[in-house]
Amino acid sequence: MKKGLLIAVSVLLVFLLVSSSFAAQRLTLMLDWFPNVDHLPIYVARQQGYFSDEGLEIKILSPSDTADALKLAATGTVDIAISYQPQTIIAASEGLGIIAVGRLVEHPLTTLLFLKGKGINTPSDLEGKKIGYTVPGLMDVLMEAFAKINGIRNYTPINVGFTIVQSLTTGKVDAIMGPFKTYETVVLEHRGYHAGYFELEQWGIPDYDELIFVCGAKSLKKNAKAIKAFSMAVDRGIAYARANPEKALEKYLKAVPEADRRTETEAFKLTLPYFAHNQKHDVKRWQRFADFAFKYGLVERKVDVNSILQIWEK
Repeated sequence: MKKGLLIAVSVLLVFLLVSSSFAAQRLTLMLDWFPNVDHLPIYVARQQGYFSDEGLEIKILSPSDTADALKLAATGTVDIAISYQPQTIIAASEGLGIIAVGRLVEHPLTTLLFLKGKGINTPSDLEGKKIGYTVPGLMDVLMEAFAKINGIRNYTPINVGFTIVQSLTTGKVDAIMGPFKTYETVVLEHRGYHAGYFELEQWGIPDYDELIFVCGAKSLKKNAKAIKAFSMAVDRGIAYARANPEKALEKYLKAVPEADRRTETEAFKLTLPYFAHNQKHDVKRWQRFADFAFKYGLVERKVDVNSILQIWEK
């Protein structure tokens, strides 16, 4: 009797040890915005089981403020966050221990958005106007650089946060720095407004990765294997979306049922070409933007981007 009980207990202990060794590692991911098709590859990776394949369980969170994600990642409050290359360079110049660990969108989607028919045809037409911005500490700073480059000497900056469409259509602002040419333009068209915009890379701002994944330096040291696995799973999600766009969209809409199907479908078609083709950071391109940021006063100190880029070995 005692021998049988001992064997049963031993078997149970072995089962528990084996089960714990295969338990999924939980990581928290904070988005840069409310869920939208920019994040589709993440939801596809989860729906397809790519995270599970890597032994990961990902909890997706939305920020209460557009500037929250990077700060929470830097402090380790969340494991990973979606941020922007310019914001990461600005944070690094301020001494924040933040590391770029992956890519989601590899070219700028950000625009200086306005409504057509309002007398705005060139950047100089923004002289004396009220110009909104979305992400404090990033888009207001980018607007300063854009203004210097394009000879806009006087304007009034206003933080509009998430209220992009409302701020434009009610006349609260004349233009907004930060909206995406693949999303807010669609929303405005559906509401009967014709959107115009200046693409930043066409008006003096260097090319950059629009959306990236970042984490705190301490979090990377602690969870390097899991964070690399996360990056590779997202890469698979992007590849799936590119190969199976209709199926990928349906998986996303199932995961985010509150999303507007019409808007998300049109926005996805515009966004798909911009998803990252790999997870390797272009060091030269990053440094080019960092040098630009110093030249035009986006940062007070020069940034060596090698210190903030995690280059994964295959």
